[in-house]
Amino acid sequence: MSSNLEWKARKDKATPRGVGVMANFYAARAENAEIWDVEGKRYIDFAAGIAVLNTGHCHPKIIAAIIDQLQHFTHTCYQVVPYGSYVALAEKINCLMPGIHAKKTTFFSTGAEAVENAIKIARAATGRPGVIAFSGAFHGRTMMGMALTGKVDPYKLHYGPFPGEIYHVPFPNALHGVSVDDALDAIQVLFKASIDPKRVAAIIIEPIQGEGGFVVAPQALMRALRAICDLHGILLIADEIQTGFARTGKLFAMEHYDVQADLTTMAKSLAGGLPLSGVCGRAEIMDAPSPGGLGGTYAGNPLAIASALAVLEVIAEENLCERANTLGQRLATRLQLVQKDVPQIAEIRGLGGMLAVEFRHADTGKPNPEFAKKVQAHALAQGLLLLTCGVYGNVIRFLFPITISDAVMSEALDILDAALRA
Repeated sequence: MSSNLEWKARKDKATPRGVGVMANFYAARAENAEIWDVEGKRYIDFAAGIAVLNTGHCHPKIIAAIIDQLQHFTHTCYQVVPYGSYVALAEKINCLMPGIHAKKTTFFSTGAEAVENAIKIARAATGRPGVIAFSGAFHGRTMMGMALTGKVDPYKLHYGPFPGEIYHVPFPNALHGVSVDDALDAIQVLFKASIDPKRVAAIIIEPIQGEGGFVVAPQALMRALRAICDLHGILLIADEIQTGFARTGKLFAMEHYDVQADLTTMAKSLAGGLPLSGVCGRAEIMDAPSPGGLGGTYAGNPLAIASALAVLEVIAEENLCERANTLGQRLATRLQLVQKDVPQIAEIRGLGGMLAVEFRHADTGKPNPEFAKKVQAHALAQGLLLLTCGVYGNVIRFLFPITISDAVMSEALDILDAALRA
C-alpha cells in the first residue's frame, strides 16, 4: 500500500499545479460523513466534495440504484437513443421546483455546463445578449462561467479575455457595508451608462453565494430583481448548484423567497456524487432553443440519472430538509458560544445546513484570511475537513453531509470548537 507522501510525489510529477489540492492525504474509502485515507487514518468530512454529498458517501439506496442501472446499460447518449429514466427525473424536478407554472428540465454533466446552457436558453428566448451577475459570485470555470464569476483570484487570473456583454453589480453584504439599495442603484447605473435594459437577457444570482462566503441574498433584493425583470422583460436565473437539494432546509433555496425564478441551474448534490447537472425553467422559455441546440455526449448519463432518482427518494424518506435545519441549529449554537471567546469571529450566517463563519482582525476589523487558514489546518490535523471561501478567503463554510450521525456531528463540533479557540 502506497503512503500519502508517495502518492503526493507521484501527483506532483503527473498532474499540473493548476489543479489545487487542499488535503494532504489520499482517500481509500468513505462512508456517510467519514473518510479513511490510504494509511488508515479517519477524517470527518465537513466538505462533502464541495456540497456534492448531502446524502453522504455511499448511501446504500443510491449505490443499489447505480448497480441496478449498471446491469442494464451505461451509455447510449440520450440524444441518440433516449431512456425513460431521464424523462422520469425531469418530471420529478418539474413537480418539485417552486412555482405553479408549467416547467421543463434538461440535464447536463457539470454545474458550469448548466450555467452555460441557462445563458444560451435565456438568449434564445429573449433575443438579447446581455447578462448581469454579482460581485463575489461563482458560476464555473468555463469561459462563460469565469466571465460571470465575481472573484478574480484564482478563478479568472491570466485567463481572459472573457465573453462580452457580461456586467457585474455589488452583492448586498451588510458586514462589508453593501446594502440592497447599493446593489439596485448599481443596476440602474448600468442601465444608464452601460447597457439598455432591453438588451439584457438575464440576471443570474445565487440565493446564497457559495465561493462568495455563504452570504444570503436578502428578501428585498429578490423581490426587487423580480420586479426589474418583469418591467424590462429580463429573465431571472437562480443558480442553485450549491444551495439545492435540502442544503438550506428547503429542497431549493428559492423556496425561502416569495418570488420565483424563470430558470434554475442545479448540480452538485443532485446525483449523490455522480456528475449530473440540469436546468429547469418555464416551459415556453425552455422550448426556445431549436432541436440540437442543447445537449452533450454525456449529458444526463443513465448512471447519474439513476442515482439522482434515488437521491430524491432519500431526501424525502429521511426528512433531510428538516434534518438540515436541526444540524444547522446545533452548529450555529456552538459557534455562538465560541464567539464570546474568539474576537476574530465577525459573523455567523447562513440558512439551514448551509452555514459559514467569517473572520476579521479584532483590532482593525479587516478581513483575516490567516486566521481562517489556521483554523482549517488545526482542524485537519485533528481529523476534520473544512473548506474556506469568501472574496478575501477569510470565511470557513460548513458542508457536512446532512445524513451525518448525531455522534459524529458531536465529535466534529468538539474538534471545531478546539480549532477556533486554538
